[in-house]
Amino acid sequence: MNSLRHSLSILLLAALASLAQAHGQPPAPAGGAASAERGVSGDPQREGISLDEAVRMAEAQFHARVVRTDVVDEDGRKVYVLKLLSDGGRVITVRVDAASGRMR
Repeated sequence: MNSLRHSLSILLLAALASLAQAHGQPPAPAGGAASAERGVSGDPQREGISLDEAVRMAEAQFHARVVRTDVVDEDGRKVYVLKLLSDGGRVITVRVDAASGRMR
């Protein structure tokens, strides 16, 4: 029964990934608006990274598709919690510090 539940969970995550991809936005041009959003263009008003940038970073690093995102407060810091699904069906949870962009 557990293997059936696991298989159904994988199928559901794959379906969600397909929906997210079908309704996703095209990636931002390299070095363009996304860099300015991250605050790397020298803009002292803006620090950290956006949720979209965190998703792009995690997908690139883990070669997987983000299927769920949450924003949580951990000790006064904004943290993005991302669930990814690999092509092999592996579920990966990644936490990204919104201020520094550090993944764990």
